[in-house]
Amino acid sequence: MRSRAPRGRHSRSTRDLILDAAEQRFAQRGFAGVSMREIAADAGLKNQASLYHHFKNKKALYEAVLARGLDPIIGMVAASAEVEGELGSAPFLDRIVDYLAAHPHLPRLIQRAALDDSKYLRAILQRAVRPLYTQGIRVLAAARQHWEPAEMPHLAAGLYHLIFGYFADATLLEAVLPENPRNPAAVARQRRFLKTAVSRLLGDDGSVQAPPPARNKG
Repeated sequence: MRSRAPRGRHSRSTRDLILDAAEQRFAQRGFAGVSMREIAADAGLKNQASLYHHFKNKKALYEAVLARGLDPIIGMVAASAEVEGELGSAPFLDRIVDYLAAHPHLPRLIQRAALDDSKYLRAILQRAVRPLYTQGIRVLAAARQHWEPAEMPHLAAGLYHLIFGYFADATLLEAVLPENPRNPAAVARQRRFLKTAVSRLLGDDGSVQAPPPARNKG
């Protein structure tokens, strides 16, 4: 008699398949444009009812997709606070780029969620993204730096767009670039550019560099 696979392992595997399918669908068409039936079919489930064994409704699934995507990044940023100069370092950026390359739909999912007019979905996005912003500001503020406190939100936003923007706008880039921006060679070039750009913004040692002083006119 054949033994059955442990139920926990099977459940986790099925849950991940559902989350993978949902992440791609939500990134492509937004929350309102996707049905649970489509997600179930993409995940290879025999019927839609099987999906509800893992998520009670579409809102719960949407929240789980955002949490699964963002929690590891929040962890990476938090871990960088333990090592002086880690934020903006090559190893840190390698980890982030590797993660986004493996989850290319996540940046677009966040971008699309931000454009949604639903107050409920805006609240979900705020709960999911605010910890990343808060942790990032905390790490930047703790670094040796000369930026004014009022400039920190702009610094954080600039870093976010540098890192996430390439993947979020990959479809647009695909229309103008001579190659697929998602292929390994293109991602490798973006990785090198990102390290150079962030190094110049934060300083070679990972500390935040002051902007050049304004020249006096006259």
